[in-house]
Amino acid sequence: RKARAVASQREAGMVLGADTVVVLDGDLLGKPVDDADATRMLRLLSGREHCVVTGVAVVDTVTGSVDTSTVTSIVHFRALSDREIASYVATCEPRGKAGAYAIQGLGAGLVSALEGCFTNVVGLPLCETARLLRAVGVTIDPTWPGCRLPDGAPCPRSV
Repeated sequence: RKARAVASQREAGMVLGADTVVVLDGDLLGKPVDDADATRMLRLLSGREHCVVTGVAVVDTVTGSVDTSTVTSIVHFRALSDREIASYVATCEPRGKAGAYAIQGLGAGLVSALEGCFTNVVGLPLCETARLLRAVGVTIDPTWPGCRLPDGAPCPRSV
């Protein structure tokens, strides 16, 4: 919907849109509405695993065609104390982040393991986005190495 809304305002070109949610026990955790909501979400995630799902869409503004993809990663949180949660929320980093954390920032310290694409958890799965763009004819620099995990290893989706 986001990509279509923007595409309807353009005469030509491709529009890329994406949205990320955290899924815990079938419930969607979007962006917290305030610090209390962030605290609630982090307590729910503490010591558990959850899925991070990002939907990506590319809309051709001329033809209206839409290509979409969904990427899912599994994130394992370590058990968090109330003090750790309060300290993290006080950084303001959870604001505007699905599931109330940013794995690319201080929130990395909340995570004990990751299965799948790191950039998906950040909010835009780069390898899948590049694949979608190539599929609609957008040229991707052939020297682009693909996305990488925090340790420098290739993303599992790009190998």
